Amino acid sequence: MPQRLTYRRRLCYNTKSNKTKHPSYGHHCIITVTYFAGIENTRWTFSFLYRKKKGSVARCGDTGVKLKGVKPARPRQLRKMTKRLKTVTRAYGGCLSAAAVRERIIRAFLIEEQKIVARVLKAKIKAEKK
Repeated sequence: MPQRLTYRRRLCYNTKSNKTKHPSYGHHCIITVTYFAGIENTRWTFSFLYRKKKGSVARCGDTGVKLKGVKPARPRQLRKMTKRLKTVTRAYGGCLSAAAVRERIIRAFLIEEQKIVARVLKAKIKAEKK
């Protein structure tokens, strides 16, 4: 006859935070000893093991693609991880993808070029008026 399994926690619904796996029966059991009228009663309770939630990879703030070179982890694990596992050595390392950074740099360069062209045209028109 299969063993009955009990939850260790109070939550009994099949939610994301309550995913379980079957234990290997030799190790994960609780022994409860009760005394009633001077008689010792030993009971073995087999309980589920809980699965950890999978961590997700950080995503780019602009494009929404998964960032390469950043390890997937849960928030609590992220706090314990070293900096090299959480970022990439580049401008906007752990926040934006390489394509998004490239796009930002090109856009900034083109805007500066437009400003310079506008300044030159303005100076040219001013020189023609004199």
